[in-house]
Amino acid sequence: MHAVRYHRFGGLDELRYEEVPTPSPAPGEVLVRVGACGVNRVDILSREGQTPYKTPFPHISGSDVAGIVADLGEGVEGIELGCRVAVLPNLSCGECPMCRAGEDNMCVRGGIFGIMCHGGYAEYTLAPARNIVPLPESMGSVDAAAMAIVGGTAWHMLVTRACLRQAEDLLVVAAGSGIGSMAVQIGKLSGARVIATAGSSEKLEKIKALGADFTVDHSRPGWSAEVRRITQRRGVDVVFEHVGEATWEQSLACLTRNGRLVTCGGHTGFNVGIDLWQLFVKQITLIGSFAATRQDLLDVLTMASRGQLRPVLHSVLPLAEAAEAQRLMENRGIFGKIVLTP
Repeated sequence: MHAVRYHRFGGLDELRYEEVPTPSPAPGEVLVRVGACGVNRVDILSREGQTPYKTPFPHISGSDVAGIVADLGEGVEGIELGCRVAVLPNLSCGECPMCRAGEDNMCVRGGIFGIMCHGGYAEYTLAPARNIVPLPESMGSVDAAAMAIVGGTAWHMLVTRACLRQAEDLLVVAAGSGIGSMAVQIGKLSGARVIATAGSSEKLEKIKALGADFTVDHSRPGWSAEVRRITQRRGVDVVFEHVGEATWEQSLACLTRNGRLVTCGGHTGFNVGIDLWQLFVKQITLIGSFAATRQDLLDVLTMASRGQLRPVLHSVLPLAEAAEAQRLMENRGIFGKIVLTP
């Protein structure tokens, strides 16, 4: 089979499109013929050696996988050859107290598919049977791969963790990203009034078309003042944050009293400041959120199959152009998701 691998940490030139042996499933594993694989910022961080996880070399990235079951390892039950599936991106043991409680994203022995093991930048990939999720009949591999991580993570952030309620004001920071574009839709589906930010007029127009009630250019200094103007100086109930240092201070400034900020990442930097006076005087709640549970992903796929959520695709590229896909993401010029197809 063909795969895109890197043999050491480094730049885009380390990505090599090459022929490798097709893997065979071990007991408890499923071989998936990859129909599509989404591209994520974690793929770049992994290639650069910036994740805390141990990466096997040579490594195949790709955490957003959808395709067809091609082979089953010994002991796998309840999964049929030829069925269309997605791969749950977070790895879990299925046995620890967190897994038994349905919080498999918090597994004490967990990890990320495509980081700690080989992923979907290939024609075939192996996944634990517990990570196999059936696709709705109406959903294709490209749409599923475009939603697996960003859809599940955004749902976990807003619905499971922040408990977004009808008629609340929601601020989605960097809504032109894959996860941001899903957050706008989930916010509207939850009955919230959505204010969304982006760094260009073109992206702001596209965000408006997704259903955002108001848009704000976060490339302008002091953009939080515009959010407060829109809310008549009240501020928002929930901030959806995933950027980190570059937007953190302004994001906090947008919160109303008893407001909640939920965050899942910080690709512009993880070291942020907190004004403790504002924290306790306004009774602000800071919420961490990691990945998504199996149920979160199933909920998102169900909503998508009903037409209530839709993937936002920037482009679909052949697997051999994985380096170009990551370059586009590094340049921050994309809107939505890039998906690779072998």
